[in-house]
Amino acid sequence: MFDKDKVKLGIAPIAWTNDDLPDLGAENTFEQCISEMALAGFTGSEVGNKYPKDRETLKKALGLRGIEICNQWFSCFLLTKPFEEVEHEFRQQLAFLRDMGAKIIGASEQSYSVQGQQDTPVFGQKYSMDDTEWRVLCTGLNRLGRIAKEEYGISLTFHHHMGTVVQNPDEVKRLMENTEPEYVSLLFDTGHFAYCGADPLEMAKTYMHRIRHVHLKDIRPEIVQEVRKKKRSFLDGVRMGAFTIPGDGAVNFEPIFQVLECAGYEGYMVVEAEQDPAKANPFEYALKARKFIREKTGL
Repeated sequence: MFDKDKVKLGIAPIAWTNDDLPDLGAENTFEQCISEMALAGFTGSEVGNKYPKDRETLKKALGLRGIEICNQWFSCFLLTKPFEEVEHEFRQQLAFLRDMGAKIIGASEQSYSVQGQQDTPVFGQKYSMDDTEWRVLCTGLNRLGRIAKEEYGISLTFHHHMGTVVQNPDEVKRLMENTEPEYVSLLFDTGHFAYCGADPLEMAKTYMHRIRHVHLKDIRPEIVQEVRKKKRSFLDGVRMGAFTIPGDGAVNFEPIFQVLECAGYEGYMVVEAEQDPAKANPFEYALKARKFIREKTGL
C-alpha cells in the first residue's frame, strides 16, 4: 500500500475546460471545476486557463475546498528561443508556483511541436532533433532544473508528450541519459506512453527512480488506431475520445501502481484525461476515477 502521508491524489482541470480547445467546456466555470474536484475526493489540482491569475484570490478559492496547486505545465522553447528568454518566463512561473506552495513544475519542449496544430497528423509528422539540438535541449533543461531546485525549492519534471520532440521511448531514454537526475526528473504519463505504442509498465520499471510526478491517463485504443489510420491531429483525437480516465481504457494500472509503490514513490498522482465534457461529464468521470484508484491502491 502507498503511504497516505506521502502520496496524494490530484486531478487536472483539463477535463472541465480544455486549454488547447477552448470550446470544450467553455460553459464550465472555475468555481464549478474546483468544487467538483473536491466533492470527488481529490486534494490537488494543476492550473487551468480559467484559474484566477491573482494569487490571493486563487488561494482563497482553493483553500475553501481543501485543494492545493501541485504542478503547472511550462512550455519550453529551448531549441528556438534564446535561453535568457526561456529563463525569464520560467522564473515567473516558478515564483507563482512557490507562492502557491507547489513543489513541481512540468516542462515540455514545444519547439516544432505539432500537438496544437489542428490540421497536422499526430503520427508521422513529429520533428526529430539532431545531435546539436539534443545538446541544446539537455543542457538547457539542466540549467533550468538547477534554477528551480536551488533558488525556488521546486523540482523540474519533464513531460514527454505526443507530437513533441520527446515522445517515444528512445527519445525519453536519450533525455534521461543526458540530463542530471538531481535537476531533471520525469513526469510519467501513462496515456502518452500508451498512445505512442510504448508499454507504460516497462517505462515505469525503467525510470521508477527518476519519476517525480505522475499523470494517470488511459486511452481508447480503437480511437487511437482511427487517429493513426485517418491521419488525424492530436486535437482531433482529443475530440474523438482517445483519452479517458484510468480504468476506463486499455492501460493495466495495477502493476504500474505496484512498481511505483515498490520504488517508494512520493508526491502527487494526477488524473489527467482530456475529453469533451459534453460527452464525458467531468464530475461523473472524476468520481469514477477516484473510486478506481481507491480500489487499486487503498488511497
